[in-house]
This record gives sequence, C-alpha cells and structure tokens, in this order.
Amino acid sequence: MMKNNDIIMNQNELVQFLKKPSRDFTREDIIKFIEAKGIAMLNFRYVADDGKLKSLNFVPFSRDHLESILTAGERVDGSSLFSFIESGASDLYIIPRYRSAFVNPFTEIPTLEILCSFYNCDGKPLESAPEYILRKAYTRFTKKTVYTFKAFGELEYYINSFHDEHYPLVDQKGYHQSKPFAKFEDLRIEALELCAKAGCRIKYGHSEVGSFSKNGEDFEQHEIDFMPVEIDEAVDQLLIAKWIIRILGSEYGVEVSFAPKITVGKAGSGMHIHMMLEKDGVNLMVERGKLSDVAKKMMVGTFQISDSFRKYNTYILFT
Repeated sequence: MMKNNDIIMNQNELVQFLKKPSRDFTREDIIKFIEAKGIAMLNFRYVADDGKLKSLNFVPFSRDHLESILTAGERVDGSSLFSFIESGASDLYIIPRYRSAFVNPFTEIPTLEILCSFYNCDGKPLESAPEYILRKAYTRFTKKTVYTFKAFGELEYYINSFHDEHYPLVDQKGYHQSKPFAKFEDLRIEALELCAKAGCRIKYGHSEVGSFSKNGEDFEQHEIDFMPVEIDEAVDQLLIAKWIIRILGSEYGVEVSFAPKITVGKAGSGMHIHMMLEKDGVNLMVERGKLSDVAKKMMVGTFQISDSFRKYNTYILFT
C-alpha cells in the first residue's frame, strides 16, 4: 500500500490523481484520468531491435474507442521492427502496460504515453521479444527463489556542442563540476525533473569525469542514477530517460551520445547496472555488515553468465 506521503512526493500526475502506485493502475484508472484531464492524444511506445522507442499515435473519439485501444491494443508490422521476423509472419500486436503511463511533457496537445508489450496473432506474448524474455526469466527466478530482484542503471552520456572559450573544459576533470564550468547542468536538471514526472525514481544526477575539447567542439559527460526497482521497471526507466534526454538535446541544439566509447583515450560511458535481492522488503545482500552468502552466490552466477557471453563472442549492446 502506498503511503500518503509517497503519493504527495511522487511527481507522476497519474499517481497523484489516482492516489495509488503505478503498478496498480487499471484500464479504468487510465480512462478516468484521460477524461478528467482532457487528454486528447494517446501514444503507444514500444522498443524495436535498435533499442529505441517507436510510437503509434491515437486520437480517441469516444469512450468505446478508448476502451478498445486500451484493451486490444493495435496491430503492427513485426518485420519492420525486428530483423529476425520474416514478412510472411509479421503481424504483431502491441498491448499497453498500464503501470507505465505518464503525461508527455513536450507536447502542446495534452498527451498520454504508455509503453507496450508485443503479442502474436494468437494473443500470446511474442517469445522472441526482449521484454518478454526478461519478464519470463524474472517470473521463473521469483517462483524458484521467492526473492525480489531489483536493479538500477547509471545512465552516462556525452553532450557535444560548440567550443566555449570563456569557460573551457578541463580535460578529464569534469567530475561533479557545476555551472558555469559544466555547460549543460541545466539540461541535466531539466531531464531529472521530466524523468521524475514520467514515473522514474531518481537517485541523483551529476556531471562525470569525461570532458574534453577537440576540433573546435566541446564534449561534456553527464550521469543520471536511478533508485532500485524491480528489474522490468528498471528497464523502463532507462528507456524513458534516454527518450527524454534525446528530445532535450534536440531542443537545446546539441548532440547527445550514449555510445560506450566516443574517442580513444577519454572516459567512456559504461552502462553500470546495480543489482540486489530482497525478501519481504529486507535486503539480502548484506548480513552482519558483510556480504551475505546469497550475495556471493548471485555474484558467481553473474560471472558465469558473463563468461558464457565471452565464450560465444556474444555482446549486449545498449543503444
């Protein structure tokens, strides 16, 4: 049960209006919010195999139409979204995940955004969809261990802009710099605010080590960290945050890059993922001030998976 103070502090408009945590959102909750707030457009967002959010836009013209959209989703061409789906079997359906709903902060028209999952023509989850693979693995893990798996990412990125002669960047000395020495602190702060309103649980943000100038351009590294949430929600946080930062970059007239390495000899932007296990709300990673046996087993399992990826020359890329 969400405490009243948690609702007041949560910046997601739907949480404040419905007075319940996002994981408890229902179709009727979404409809109630849309009608009360005069939402004129509904956007379905979903991830293709390039790792970027795609969109399908709706203008609901009646309650029946809105109920149909939120219940049955909509058909999409899977072969245009995933390289492993052939055109002969390309019909997929995107079904909204109500807990992911948030108000679009960029549009003049009142617009609601909802992330979606992929289903096949038989109404079953698309087995090859990365989101479903993760969800199925997590369900199996929870059923076998009775643990809650939580995670959060450290989202690092570079902002590329014209060189500033008044406050030049100090090479590889950008860690926790403030304005005016950090040129794009305002962009990061705006991103933090918008991510929170979109339902992301933010730990903090700061400028990072990477800062350098090259060929009349400045490259400034920043980072946003999240709070631990269940693994499927942790992925949604990263997707939404990247989407918000990219749009802000476009509005500020700068380039944003999440690439692991943008040049030789300068700090890279690693995707650091923090993981923890809980049972009944208790952190199982520490016991009497030391790493617990559960934590050690988890670490060994993670290393074994990493070895498997290296053995078969398989890499996970985050776009």
